[in-house]
Amino acid sequence: MEFQALPRPSQNVPINSDNNNTIKKERRLPNNAQPHNVYNSVKPVRATTESTPCSETILIALSYMVVVILFPLAIFFCLITVKEYERVVILRLGRLRKHGMFGPGLVFVLPCVDEYHKVDMRTKAFDVEPQEILTKDSVTIAVDAVVYYSIRNPLDSVLQVANVTESTRLLAQTTLRNVIGTKNLMEMLTAKETLSKTIEKILDDATDAWGVKVERVEMTDLRLPTSMQRAMAAEAEAIREAKAKIVAAEGELNASRALKQASDVMASNPITLQLRYLQTLSTISSEKNSTIVFPFPLEVMPSSSIKSGPKS
Repeated sequence: MEFQALPRPSQNVPINSDNNNTIKKERRLPNNAQPHNVYNSVKPVRATTESTPCSETILIALSYMVVVILFPLAIFFCLITVKEYERVVILRLGRLRKHGMFGPGLVFVLPCVDEYHKVDMRTKAFDVEPQEILTKDSVTIAVDAVVYYSIRNPLDSVLQVANVTESTRLLAQTTLRNVIGTKNLMEMLTAKETLSKTIEKILDDATDAWGVKVERVEMTDLRLPTSMQRAMAAEAEAIREAKAKIVAAEGELNASRALKQASDVMASNPITLQLRYLQTLSTISSEKNSTIVFPFPLEVMPSSSIKSGPKS
């Protein structure tokens, strides 16, 4: 089966001069073929299966001869110690060695031929520099965070990226800025844990090709401008005052209802009011007071004394 050659996306599609209409060529694929994906075509760098050229073989043989000739002294330059938490990636004349990764323990390298890179696989952390970021509701805030990561694949950390620590740091800065730019200020203040998990997932997916595992992201500080802090403090104070007034008004309402019920009970029996007077007198006399004002009902006094009062 023959297939027609297709133009690249960057090339112009030929135009028919008869009807001045653009002719769109359809892509013809065989039955079992699948469309090409550029991202799937990128493969990680690994050891090549090509045969070693003669020039490289001669250089390697000369290195072994030098080691044999200078054996007592050269052995100190050929052995390196790899710790338990480290791995070594060795490149021989620029090519990855067959086993690729070595360690822990003693590792043999040829002088002037092998180039080795030690990779620390322990969990490490770095601070994301404070950045002034504009939120979704147009509020400028300063945010800094801490990222904890570890290297899970030493081969990818050496072959896929030049400086894995610096690259991860710069990616964390841009990711922090992009994620916070899509959130409101109140969402950031109330959902910091969710925001940290979102940043952690984005970083982990992006650095997976570098052999890096992002274990945790923590937002340590979130600083607001001074004017915004004053405005939020005034708003919170106004809300507290409004709640206090509402509580006081509800208390007055409940007290008035209780007093109304008490007055209804006292109106049904006049002796109740006298008992209340006596109770009040007892309460006042318990304290050390020099003057006691006690209300006395006029109905109890005789009418003759009331009439003679104005004349005297």
